[in-house]
Amino acid sequence: MATYKVLVVEDDDEAAATLAAHLDRFGAEKDVRFLVTRLATAFELPSAEAVDLIFMDIDLPGINGMEAAQLLREENATTPLIFVTNLAQYAVKGYQVDALDFMVKPVGYGDFAMRMGRALKAMEKNATHTMALPTSAGTRVVDVRDIVFVELEKHDLLYHVAGLAQPLRRRGSISGAREELPQGLFITVSQGCLASMAHVSAVLADSLQMDDGTTLYFSRSRKKPCLETLARYFGGTI
Repeated sequence: MATYKVLVVEDDDEAAATLAAHLDRFGAEKDVRFLVTRLATAFELPSAEAVDLIFMDIDLPGINGMEAAQLLREENATTPLIFVTNLAQYAVKGYQVDALDFMVKPVGYGDFAMRMGRALKAMEKNATHTMALPTSAGTRVVDVRDIVFVELEKHDLLYHVAGLAQPLRRRGSISGAREELPQGLFITVSQGCLASMAHVSAVLADSLQMDDGTTLYFSRSRKKPCLETLARYFGGTI
């Protein structure tokens, strides 16, 4: 189960509790866990512990949320930021600090869940996932984002990793590899092959062109679901 750190910057106790409850419900539905930290002001934000997602109220005491976001972006350009406020007129300004989204209070769960789908994708892209691959030459720790594709050869899995001349070989099954890899990043191209959508350079009629030059062919049953998932991935809706 993936775990993400979420920072809620909100001075209103009820609004903060609502967000926490929504995160619990969304996490249960998506099989992810959110570790929530709350700040009542934005004074601590520039020195806050690294997090995966920030919910920011704008109408805060002292330094307001928009000013805090500007300071945040001077040091951190990648952490997804969602404004949650009753000041809807600030929505346009939110995009000046590269806000991922904007929610207007009171936030209902339906609207929250729809927007969190986009936020979850952003967090998955930003997260550093490493995994240890036991091979005949010893255990190799790799960043999951560097894995281009995984293929099955007899009873072995071959992990093709960017920057490595030869794939890493280990015993295993495609279903086992699929469970280990982050959801929302890899697709099943065929019964014996998983591909990282982040490394797809071209989508062809019957195959994928990967950025290492490899061509991976769809199986007949996987073509349609793969194309649909890729369309959502590149369209920013998963």
